[in-house]
Amino acid sequence: MNRRRFLRWSIFSGLVAEPTFSAKFPGRFFPAAASRPRAFELEEITIQDLQAGLASGRFTAQQLARLYLERIEAIDRRGPAVNSVIEINPDALAIARSMDQERKAKGPRGPLHGVPILIKDNIATHDRMSTTAGSLALIGSIPPRDAFVVERLRAAGAVLLGKANLSEWANFRSNHSSSGWSGRGGQTRNPYVLDRNPCGSSSGSGVAVSANLCAVAVGTETDGSIVCPSSVNGIVGIKPTLGLVSRSGIVPIAHSQDTAGPMARSVADAAVLLSAMIGPDPRDPITQKSGDRAPQDYTQFLQADGLRGARIGVARRLFGSNPHVQKLMDRALEELKKLGAVLVDPADVATSNQLGAHEFEVLLYEFKADLNAYLAGLGPDAPVRSLKELIEFNNRHADQELRYFGQELFLKAEEKGPLTEQKYIDARDAARRLAGPEGIDAALEKHQVDALVAPTEGPACPIDWINGDHFNGGSSTPPAVAGYPSISLPMGFAFGLPVGISFFGRAFSEGLLIKFAYAFEQATKFRRTPQFKPTLEIPPQSTTSHEK
Repeated sequence: MNRRRFLRWSIFSGLVAEPTFSAKFPGRFFPAAASRPRAFELEEITIQDLQAGLASGRFTAQQLARLYLERIEAIDRRGPAVNSVIEINPDALAIARSMDQERKAKGPRGPLHGVPILIKDNIATHDRMSTTAGSLALIGSIPPRDAFVVERLRAAGAVLLGKANLSEWANFRSNHSSSGWSGRGGQTRNPYVLDRNPCGSSSGSGVAVSANLCAVAVGTETDGSIVCPSSVNGIVGIKPTLGLVSRSGIVPIAHSQDTAGPMARSVADAAVLLSAMIGPDPRDPITQKSGDRAPQDYTQFLQADGLRGARIGVARRLFGSNPHVQKLMDRALEELKKLGAVLVDPADVATSNQLGAHEFEVLLYEFKADLNAYLAGLGPDAPVRSLKELIEFNNRHADQELRYFGQELFLKAEEKGPLTEQKYIDARDAARRLAGPEGIDAALEKHQVDALVAPTEGPACPIDWINGDHFNGGSSTPPAVAGYPSISLPMGFAFGLPVGISFFGRAFSEGLLIKFAYAFEQATKFRRTPQFKPTLEIPPQSTTSHEK
C-alpha cells in the first residue's frame, strides 16, 4: 500500500475494509461509475437539529461520529470517491464517548457539544494526527501544541473527526496548480460533478461539508481559499476580519492576510462555528484588536428580515465575464430589492485592479519569513526546517510532489530578503491602503452603503492537471488584502454547478454580513444536496439553471 494512503486509512482498522487503489495513479482515488450513494440519515442536518437529537436521546455523540465515519468511508474512499479527507482522527470515537459522558453528568457545554467536525490539514493538532499542509515533507509531523482555533473547538465540545485535504501548501507553490491536489492527499473532487474543480485551498473542507461528511468544517484563507470552495461546492463560508480568529498554529502563507474561518451548509451553522472560534490569543497579539468589536454570539444576527432598509452597493467590476453568472446575479439583485434592500448600482471598489502586484510581492516576502518561523517552531526533529530544505525535499521526491506542476512560487519566495527590506514595506503599505482606506472603505463611504455585493466566483472549471486552474472572475481579493470580512453563500446553479454570492464590508462587520446573508438564504434556499455526477451533461439548447 502507498505510504501516505497507509497513514491515512490504517487508522480505520476495525471500522472499514482494505481500500482498492488505482495502479496507474497510486495514492489517488478515481470514480469508477456514477454510483448514487445510499440514503444518509443525517443528510443536510443542522447543528440545531443535532443538539435536539442529542438532548432527546435520539442519538449519542458516539453514534453521530460513527455515522459520519461510515459516510466518509462510503463517499470519500470508495464511490463516488470525492477524496476530501486526508486523515481520520483515531481518537474520534473516544472523544465522542467522553462528550456523551460529560453531557449526562453536567449537561452540554454549548451548541457544538458532541458535534462532529473536520479541520483543514494546515491547522495544528497536538494529537495522533499529522499536520502536513498536504505535503509529503511533513508526514508524521506532530506540532508541539494545538492551534488556538483547535483549543477553542475542543473547549466547545466539538468532536474532531479528522483532517481535510487541501491544495498543497494552501495553493502557494505554483502558478499552474490544480486546486484540491496535494502530494499527500491526491485530488479532491467536486461533489456535484466529479471531474470538476473543488477550488482551493480549503477544497477538502468545502467538499466534505457539501457531501455531508461532517456537520461543519474549518478552512483557512489568504485570498479566496474559504469563499471560492464554498461557492463552487454550494455551501456557506465566512472569511473573518484579520485579527478576529487567531493565526497561531496554522501553517502560514502570509500573516497580513491569513485567517481561519467556518464552512457550513447554512448561515446559521456558520455563525455557530464562528462564535466558537474567536477569542483573544496571547500567541497572536493581533487578536487583541477585536476587543469589544467582536460579539460573543453571532447567532443573534440570524434575522429573516435582515435586508429590510439595508443599503447594498453593487460591485460590478468584480462580476467577471461569465454570462451565466451575470444572469444569476441579476436575479439575486432583484431578490435583494424584494427583501427590502436599497441597491446602489454600481458601487465599485475603484482600486480593485491595482491590488495584484502589491499583494503578490507581500505574499512572497511573508511566505518565506512566516513558513521558516513555523517550521523552526516544530523543533529539531522536524522533517524539514526551512523553505530551502522544503524545496530540496520536493526536488528529491519530484516523481511524487512535482508530477503535475512545479514550485516556482517557492523559488521566488526563497529569493526574497527579510521583512525589513524597503521593497516589502512599500508593497505592504500600498496593498493595505489601496484595498482598505482607498478601496472598500472609500466605496462604502462614497455611496453610503452598508456592504458590497458581487458574485463569489464562476462555476467550477474542469480539473486540469496539464494547464492548472482556469476560473473566471472572483471577488475575493479586495476584502482579503484589506483584511476585511466576506461571506459567500449559494445563489443558484449554472448547468448544475453551484455559484455563490458574496457580501463584504468594513472590518469587524461580520454580524451585519451574517444578517444580510441569512435573510437572502432564508428567502431563496438555493442550497441543494450534490448528486455526484461523473461528468457534466449539457443537453442541446440548455440554458442557465434556476432550480432551487
